[in-house]
Parts: sequence; structure tokens; C-alpha cells
Amino acid sequence: MADAHAVEIRAFAGSDWPQVWPIIGEVVRRQETFPYDPAMSEEQAQSIWVEQPPGLTVVAVEGDRVVGTAKMGTNRPGPGSHVSTASFMVAADARGRGVGAALCEYALRWARDHGYAGMQFNAVVETNRAAVALYRRLGFVVIGTVPGAFEHPTLGRVGLHLMYRQF
Repeated sequence: MADAHAVEIRAFAGSDWPQVWPIIGEVVRRQETFPYDPAMSEEQAQSIWVEQPPGLTVVAVEGDRVVGTAKMGTNRPGPGSHVSTASFMVAADARGRGVGAALCEYALRWARDHGYAGMQFNAVVETNRAAVALYRRLGFVVIGTVPGAFEHPTLGRVGLHLMYRQF
């Protein structure tokens, strides 16, 4: 099993979609970590996930296999455009090996390099302990939690964290 040091992160290419879609589909269907409609079509997923410039979508690859993906960009337009945001998904069999951390570190570098003042995550499911711990380790703080804002399939309604890291 390869580790995150063997993972290359590069810009998403259209030819990556056949490997990215199953990752997104699996994560969304599980309904445990993303507030996306589990019935979303492949076309809807692609339109949501593939960012247009100045945003960026990337993939984490091991050899020829996509094991994770991230999207990053401006959190809000206009007066809020100095704050970035990002989202991350990792293939089930690649979780726990540093792929998500590598993607998040990449997004943080990208945002700093593009002059953003910080990064905000708008909806981190509070029961997604691995993600919350990773984000805290990378300097994010929980600004607030919306109680019961996420309908978890086994735990019922749980909170969504708003997390932020200033640069």
C-alpha cells in the first residue's frame, strides 16, 4: 500500500473524470460527510465539483490511479472574496494514509499563493472526526456549529461546523 509521499497532486483533467466520479458517488451516497443530494446525477456532480478559474480542481494520483480529489476557490464573491474555501474527497481504500492531508496542504498553499487572507469551510459534519482532527491539526478552528443541520443516516441530526484558518 502506497503512502501520501507517493501521491502526486496535479490539476484535474477531463480524462480524470471517470476515476473521480466513483469517489464522489461513493462519498455522497454514504451521506455521512457531505451535504450533497445522494440522488445527484453524474452530470450534476461534475458541474458542482469541477471548478472554473480562478478556482481549481485537483486530483491525487498514485501511479495511474486517482485516489482523491479537491476543489478550491473563492468562498464568496465581492466583499468576501479575500477568503478561500476548499472541499476534499478520498477513495475509501485510500483513507487514513495521508491523502486528505496532502490535498488540504496543497489547497492551503494554493490559497496563500493566490493572495487569500484565510480559508473557510462552511459545512464540516461534526461527526466526521477524521476531517475535524485533520483540519484542527492544520490550524483551523471551529468558529461555530449549526446544531442538527446535517441528517446523518445512522446518527440522526448532527451539527455542521464552520471552520476557519487565517493566513
